Amino acid sequence: MKVKHFLSLAVLLCTLIGLKARAEEAELAFWTINKEGGITWTNDGRAHTDHIEMAGRQMAVVLHYGINATGRFTCERHLVFPMLRTLPNDTHASFIRYVNWDPLESVLVGQTRLVDRQEKVDSITLQGLMTVQSHWGAIGVKRTLSPSPTLPALVEQYELTNLGDRAMTLRIEPTEHRMTSDAATGLEGAYVVESILYGTGTFQLEPRQCKTFSAVVSARRQSEQPLTCDADKEIVERRKLVAGWQKNLVLETPDAVLDRMFAFSKIRACESIYETKNGPMHGPGGERYYAAIWANDQAEYANPFFPFIGDTYANASAMNSWRMFAAWINDEWKPIPSSIIAEGTDYWNGAGDRGDAAMIAYGASRYALARGSREEALSLWPLIQWTLEYCRRQLNEAGVVRSDRDELEGRFPSGSANLCTSSLYYDALLSASYLTRDLKQPASVAKGYQKQARDLRIAIDRYFHAIVEGFDTYRYYDGNDVLRSWICIPLTMGIYERAKGTIDALYSPRLWTKDGMLTQAGSETFWDRSTLYALRGALMAGDTERTLGFLQYYSRTRLLGTHVPYAIEAWPEGNQRHLSAESALYARIITEGLFGIRPTGLHSFTISPRLPKAWPEMCLRHIRMCGDDFDLRVYRDNKQRVRVQLIKDAKIIKDINIDNDGTQIVL
Repeated sequence: MKVKHFLSLAVLLCTLIGLKARAEEAELAFWTINKEGGITWTNDGRAHTDHIEMAGRQMAVVLHYGINATGRFTCERHLVFPMLRTLPNDTHASFIRYVNWDPLESVLVGQTRLVDRQEKVDSITLQGLMTVQSHWGAIGVKRTLSPSPTLPALVEQYELTNLGDRAMTLRIEPTEHRMTSDAATGLEGAYVVESILYGTGTFQLEPRQCKTFSAVVSARRQSEQPLTCDADKEIVERRKLVAGWQKNLVLETPDAVLDRMFAFSKIRACESIYETKNGPMHGPGGERYYAAIWANDQAEYANPFFPFIGDTYANASAMNSWRMFAAWINDEWKPIPSSIIAEGTDYWNGAGDRGDAAMIAYGASRYALARGSREEALSLWPLIQWTLEYCRRQLNEAGVVRSDRDELEGRFPSGSANLCTSSLYYDALLSASYLTRDLKQPASVAKGYQKQARDLRIAIDRYFHAIVEGFDTYRYYDGNDVLRSWICIPLTMGIYERAKGTIDALYSPRLWTKDGMLTQAGSETFWDRSTLYALRGALMAGDTERTLGFLQYYSRTRLLGTHVPYAIEAWPEGNQRHLSAESALYARIITEGLFGIRPTGLHSFTISPRLPKAWPEMCLRHIRMCGDDFDLRVYRDNKQRVRVQLIKDAKIIKDINIDNDGTQIVL
């Protein structure tokens, strides 16, 4: 009885805290959704600063920007060039330079420099690029900042408009800055950073007339020729790239914030892929993690998502990562490294075995199923088999998987066997059993994997089940007596035996805060990845109404609050960096949580949609899973039954009633 009273009180407190957090969030919100597909900060006089990361195939930029107390736009450009390697050539050896250059310093109106006038920012808009609208008296200025999609360059376009009723003389002075790095610090010697203005000269600007010029900041090896870059063309290509991501896997719900946050998550998840000497490599970013892959960020988080959006380059990066991990298969059953670094030329394994084989087995089998390519699945099969067998060999006497660490690499204790590793292994066994049918493997192989999965599920419950802080849930490892946010992970693998107590614990004031979930109750640290897993798992387990409220709060905070517009890595570590794979995890809340899509073959999947009571319908358009292109429409019929329509080429192929266990759809 005491436990029940405690849980009821915890839920009530969580509700009150949630209401208070939403009120605070409304006060702190700076951004609104616009009609063009982006978000806009309309200057209301409040000074504020933020940072956002954007990337192309050869560079990334973190813009530290804002509006100061006088209304002027401020921006420091942190430029990262992952293929210009520094020494020592380790995980963090990307060439980085901070640039404070303001191209508007080269603009004169008559005899007066433009920057000597008072600027008032009108608005800032984000939509895969940054656009800043401001005015300097009678001069209107539109800035557009974007990474080049393919070149090692940040491109900026400036449009100056005469807002007055008299003609004015405009002079844009030719400007070039060049910096050469110390050759002793570069893997390939010295690197050159160049800042150049294009479209300079003296112009007569009539009322309402515009003049455009551009600025490019690029980097190259000293031995290479200077870069030629058409900024206007690069911005057009960036817009096309963003528009392409938005044409596939389109979410349509009654909640505009969820739709827009989902759309933005596709940008961040897909843009952070670098054209290295060993092929495309998806990288987390954050001014630290480039031209390298990890068993968690890439194999576990991002790669299983890429087939859903159908981006050719993203899928190529996934296949390249599997190739790199597979190169470490060995007959001695030594662990595969946690990370392949430095453009694929080296590795990092500084935290020991983090359960990396389970992460890879889970991600590779999920990717193969969702991709729907038998050829690719066959190429991945040896890696999947090896990593599953490695995990089997790591089972302890209790039947769960041993590992030295988990993906937090010792930041928090994880014991000798943690809940994450065993849960990932469980799901990987199921996915592998599904793959055997399409790969024409002997029936005994599927039966073997299914039996191992059944045994492991029992062992997980027996070993990890515990009453922790009054909640009927899991201990994260043997000896753990404090709530951990990673207790959510069995839910994302379809293990629901302890769902109610686990979800109550996740949403209790011990773990849930205004910033999302704490890693460990009583700490101040939060990592978005566990919040994103928890929201996905709670929806999968059927906790729809309560979880929708938390998902909406989280989405509004990340999309429209004080630090936007993507899911973040962590705090206080990393200053809430916009790491790329976290955005893939956000998208998977929708595909796997809200729509409940679970591939069960190269051309089949189950769907267990969680349509909120207040929503008449929800849709995912142009899903590129299983090598196909189709829509899913989930709606209530006139008898209030939840139904699903499978639509291809604007034709309804299937219209089926959904029961609580989901219904298999074969394409």
